[in-house]
Amino acid sequence: MTTPGKDETARGGATAPGPQAPGTAPAATGTDGPGPHPTAPRTDGPGPHPADGVVERRLHPITPLRRAWAPVAVLVGWAVHDPDQAQRQLSRLTTTHLLIGLAVLIPAAALYGFLTWWFTHYAVTDTELRIRTGLLFRRTAHIRLERVQAIDVTQPLLARVAGVAKLKLDVIGTGKKDELAFLGADDARALRAELLARAAGLAPETAHEVGEAPSRHLLRVPPGVLAVSLLLTGATWGTLIAAVLVPTLLWLATHNLWTVLATALPLLGAAGASSAGRFVGEYDWTVAESPDGLRLDHGLLDRAHETVPPGRVQTVRIVEPLLWRRRGWVRVELDVAGSSNSVLLPVAPREIAESVVARVLPGVTVPAGPALSRPPRRAARCRPLWWRGYGLAVTDTVFAARYGLLRRSLALVPHAKVQSVRRTQGPWQRALRLADVRVDTGANKTVTARLRDADEAAELLRAQAERSRTGRRDALPDRWMA
Repeated sequence: MTTPGKDETARGGATAPGPQAPGTAPAATGTDGPGPHPTAPRTDGPGPHPADGVVERRLHPITPLRRAWAPVAVLVGWAVHDPDQAQRQLSRLTTTHLLIGLAVLIPAAALYGFLTWWFTHYAVTDTELRIRTGLLFRRTAHIRLERVQAIDVTQPLLARVAGVAKLKLDVIGTGKKDELAFLGADDARALRAELLARAAGLAPETAHEVGEAPSRHLLRVPPGVLAVSLLLTGATWGTLIAAVLVPTLLWLATHNLWTVLATALPLLGAAGASSAGRFVGEYDWTVAESPDGLRLDHGLLDRAHETVPPGRVQTVRIVEPLLWRRRGWVRVELDVAGSSNSVLLPVAPREIAESVVARVLPGVTVPAGPALSRPPRRAARCRPLWWRGYGLAVTDTVFAARYGLLRRSLALVPHAKVQSVRRTQGPWQRALRLADVRVDTGANKTVTARLRDADEAAELLRAQAERSRTGRRDALPDRWMA
């Protein structure tokens, strides 16, 4: 595990916005015609008027090749949905009919790809990114920059060969990422820097000249360490054993090949996703620090360039699988409000992982194992054996709860990120004078301190509510580059 302090040069820095404060402008502007509620982060409309003076741009010219596959995909989907009917129809076709069909299909697919590219535009204003699409039914997405949580650049394998990239945006209030696919690789990085610069309030005439903010290399996960960590993960071996054992038992019981294949293929896919899939996705994992957040670069085939925005992390989880503990390795996962980025470190020594966590949550110290208090012994009546994996520590900065016995996970929630606190009791817990304390975060996730003494839980509920109020009052603004 290398952790040099090398600086990477760039032409300048930019900031990105924090969450929308009360009284600020709505998340999305209206359109030229009737549209959705004005607070929605995206709206549909006929697009900007030329009088706006906004320069519209097109995607990379290679984009039509990607979109031309849509008509072909429709035919393939029909054939897969009804293979018998597709086979009967194909058997009736002569060579002449097939050649005529290809002569019609290929130009039609090329025309479709060209038209979708030609009628797709994007423009950057002082406050938003506009994406206008549609030939017959026009649609304009208005993405307000203050609603953007993260801007990532990704390059699938073929895109890397072609020198293009996708620009993906995590936006508050949307269920999936907005994206521009494809742009030139350099253009994608320049547009990302421009969006951040405009969001930071730089003058429009200079925002496009600002390069990517400088970054400082923190660490890189060696491929060998990643491979060993996957081999020492119980889920990998569990899915592999199931993929071999279950189909074998089914064959002995039924002697039906289709039943065996229907069971074996999903199990083999799950085994591949938990081992080879993770290795490919997390290969060459690199973490760098910049003013706009921690930058994560990873991927063997599809290369991803992601950013963990500062101040937006709601929960950090430090995960310790059983077979990793002897080596002192941990995995660090995140909950980020409005973002799909969920992994900070796939594997790292605990000391290095804690130093990276301190950069994501400034001022937070990860509680040591002895500092975590266990539930009272009578909790064993509710959860025999497993109660020993529960623990709780509350510091001046975080609410820390541990759970799991074989795969331990320590969840850290800064007090300023707690949205609500609840105390829950089931019938058996009431009889044993036990209770759970749950804290809800802005990422719609819950962290639970399980099986605490009832009186302790009541006091913890009151104290945590007060800590959350004071934490939000004293917290620094969630501003990129702040």
